Amino acid sequence: MRDTWKKRTKAVHAGTRRSGYGEMSEAVFLTQGFAYDTAASAEARFIQAGEDEFIYARYGNPTVAMFEERIAALEGAEDAFATASGMAAVSGALSSMLKAGDHVVASRALFGSCLYVLEEVLTRFGVEVSFVDGTDLDQWRAALRPGTRAVFFESVSNPTLEVIDIAAVSEMAHAVGATVLVDNVFATPVYSDAIAQGADVVIYSATKHIDGQGRALGGVILGTREFIRKTVEPYMKHTGGSMSPFNAWIMLKGLETMSLRVNAQTSSAEHISAALQDHPALERVIYPGLPGHPQHELCKRQTGRGGTVVSLDIRGGKAAAFAFLDALEVVLISNNLGDAKSIVTHPATTTHQRLPDDQKLALGITPGLVRISLGIEDPDDILADLRKALDAASSAAAA
Repeated sequence: MRDTWKKRTKAVHAGTRRSGYGEMSEAVFLTQGFAYDTAASAEARFIQAGEDEFIYARYGNPTVAMFEERIAALEGAEDAFATASGMAAVSGALSSMLKAGDHVVASRALFGSCLYVLEEVLTRFGVEVSFVDGTDLDQWRAALRPGTRAVFFESVSNPTLEVIDIAAVSEMAHAVGATVLVDNVFATPVYSDAIAQGADVVIYSATKHIDGQGRALGGVILGTREFIRKTVEPYMKHTGGSMSPFNAWIMLKGLETMSLRVNAQTSSAEHISAALQDHPALERVIYPGLPGHPQHELCKRQTGRGGTVVSLDIRGGKAAAFAFLDALEVVLISNNLGDAKSIVTHPATTTHQRLPDDQKLALGITPGLVRISLGIEDPDDILADLRKALDAASSAAAA
């Protein structure tokens, strides 16, 4: 029966472990370590821990295990390892499998911290990284070569919302023996079929839609049991990037309502992007759910819906963008996304500020670009707030 459950049911029930008290809400096991009946039992557990046995919270914990099992069931993965943050998941997945001399091909349009890991950290240790335009399959084909160890990309790029063809890139990568790692945060577990579409490893910042209420940091790496337990787990448990039990409990609570929140947020994004696409204060509205988006048909095929984030390119550059941000009341200025509250970010001066100006422009991160993560407020209130702020932006641009 559990194998036939749909995603919303798995998000509520999968992986549940109840104590003898029969509690309804998952128990929080706030402990660093675990006691053993005898010295021999401690020795045996260190040699090979059983399925429901734990050694140390950095290695595993019952509450964390519930979250890992639930998100793995939801994603259709064999196993998962929960991490301290989304970036701990990205850096851990890559660093655990790569060594000096390995070759990685990555999409150029990435979150600033992902670019830092690829450009600064991995190359420092002798990993060769080639960057491509992720939407151009010919560039992937040209960059991949026999012996390429891994490919890495965001299935929907941050913040310009380019959609990468998971199935096509995976087919080319597998042909040369490469492992496909996909940062899938914008697609969300609600719409994701990344593993079925060819991805080997799926990475989420649980800080975003999984928590969804701005409470805690977390991340998760999903893949085959062999990759998670033989490659990721040894690296993560020795380098210390594991998730705390309390944060795992928060993520379990977040999963219960994630589908309801994400579908409501996506409906708002669809409504607002359509309403604003011809606004005179805007150079462009970027949303994969709009028919005019370059990868609209791919988006429909790959995730079904356009997601919870809309990007607006405001006429008048930075001054107009700042006037827009400062005039907002419902939508809050922050650098997170996937929250129940609507959030706006100016990537050029925050999440991607370390990039040289020419690289920002090459990625489509203009001075006027703002990224809006739609919350669960009434969409008409959000739209009215955005329109009022666009009037302020127009006044700033004309000044």
